[in-house]
Amino acid sequence: MDALTWFGLFAVSAMLLTYALEERSQWLVLGFAAACALGSVYGFLQGAWPFGLVEAVWAVVALGRWRRRVSQDCGEALK
Repeated sequence: MDALTWFGLFAVSAMLLTYALEERSQWLVLGFAAACALGSVYGFLQGAWPFGLVEAVWAVVALGRWRRRVSQDCGEALK
């Protein structure tokens, strides 16, 4: 396998792991967003631009979920 394939394997493995564990911590939601961004980079580098585009959208959606979770956790801490 070449370096790009290893990078893609790392990106999608990180996505799977962080998605599976994201209920445990808000930081895993952020990790999922970062892994989606890596998956997007992989898609564009590989030439599969539809995959890269969809993964970029997933990264933005996950960032929004992380922001909502952080503000929710902060609100609960102030109560």
